[in-house]
Amino acid sequence: MDEMIFFDTLRHGLWVSVVISTPILAAALVSGIAVGLFQALTSIQEMTLTFVPKLAAIVAVFWASMGFMSETLRSYFADTLVPIIVGM
Repeated sequence: MDEMIFFDTLRHGLWVSVVISTPILAAALVSGIAVGLFQALTSIQEMTLTFVPKLAAIVAVFWASMGFMSETLRSYFADTLVPIIVGM
């Protein structure tokens, strides 16, 4: 395998992982900031208050974007990795 093909495939795979993880990480960031702001405004320092809403937001976004994630991975494998493995 040519070095250029290897690094291009690696770069594309890393980009696909960034694109797939962005919705979940954005949901965790937004819910974390909202809960942190709520805690700062009300002076409630409960540890489970930060964990439960963030987990619920992550699960909801994961469930909502599961089709997008699986289609992105499927297209990456079908268009990039399978032709390399087969030798096309």
